[in-house]
Amino acid sequence: MTYTTDRIGSALRGENPTVLRRLTTSFAVIGDVQFLPGYCVLLLDDPDVEHFTDLSKPRRLAFLADMDVLGEAVQLACRKLDSGFRKVNLEILGNTDRFVHAHIWPRYDWEPAHLIPRPVGAYPRGHWHEPRYALGSEHKQLREAITAELDSLVNSDRTQPPPRAGG
Repeated sequence: MTYTTDRIGSALRGENPTVLRRLTTSFAVIGDVQFLPGYCVLLLDDPDVEHFTDLSKPRRLAFLADMDVLGEAVQLACRKLDSGFRKVNLEILGNTDRFVHAHIWPRYDWEPAHLIPRPVGAYPRGHWHEPRYALGSEHKQLREAITAELDSLVNSDRTQPPPRAGG
């Protein structure tokens, strides 16, 4: 059995090579495909939970807080590494994999113009399977940058609200 057939179990056992960091309720992992460099997934640390609403309210909020941290880390890292970085899309879908997870998709100005306003699911299905987009050693700097941002965010004092825009 490889990590791709047991993503959460392998993460819990320390055997999932895509894990960037353990968070409060989840694992931050870099995506198997990188056609949008910096794509990450947040995996709830319980493989038996299929529906987000099966979690207690405090655990749901903690998962969403983990999603926020991973989204911010991806944004910070990708903005530093690619001048074409635009924004981050966050998705909780659950249509294919029967465990709670969230997708964190960086979006870029260099994407095809017709895809920029569309969800990532509008990309051709081949993008998820083409070897040229597979996670590999060429993503080492990206992995390190996202992990460093995660470490910084988790270790910082995040109890203070951010300053308000314009004031």
